Amino acid sequence: MNTNGVKIRIENKGEYRQVENLIRESFWNVYRPGCSEHYVIHVLRDDPAFVKELDFVMEKDGALIGQNMFMKTVIEADDGRDIDVLTMGPICIAPELKRRGYGKILLDYSLEKAAELGFGAVLFEGNIDFYGKSGFSYARRFGIRYHDLPEGADDSFFLCRELIPGYLDDVTGVYQTPAGYYVDDAEAEEFDKSFPPKEKLKLPGQIF
Repeated sequence: MNTNGVKIRIENKGEYRQVENLIRESFWNVYRPGCSEHYVIHVLRDDPAFVKELDFVMEKDGALIGQNMFMKTVIEADDGRDIDVLTMGPICIAPELKRRGYGKILLDYSLEKAAELGFGAVLFEGNIDFYGKSGFSYARRFGIRYHDLPEGADDSFFLCRELIPGYLDDVTGVYQTPAGYYVDDAEAEEFDKSFPPKEKLKLPGQIF
């Protein structure tokens, strides 16, 4: 896609390191002191659940400014079925270009392409204030529960969007985060040492 001054395309192997640095810059000190998201994508690219056809980067004036990717996973339905779904992320926009609409352009394009490939639904952890603008709702409204979350706990972070209307109509069950997202903190720390040093800060609003 090439519109609104930006181009969205599939990530090339030769730019993996550049994309990882973009992710690092975008997530640094956001959810925790430092970040591990750049190591997460480094690991996930070799995961069998990684969807190479949905591994996107966004360019502006020839420079990489954003990325998004998807993983296959399942809902373990209460009736014993495994329901194939996608999860998403990390998704990011360069820090200096956030809140200018680029994230929504990238997100909407990514979801459109996932639908074209026949995937039925996307579930992941995110902020409804942003993702609701692209058709996401609380997963609980679809009867889907987040794994390991105690009954009655806040699940407002857990979002869902059907890509095929009615795909989850007869489904209730528990969503499973792909195992590849659970990276080892020590390994992430060691990986980060190969990037330029950055100061880790404990900031208000961080969740870890």
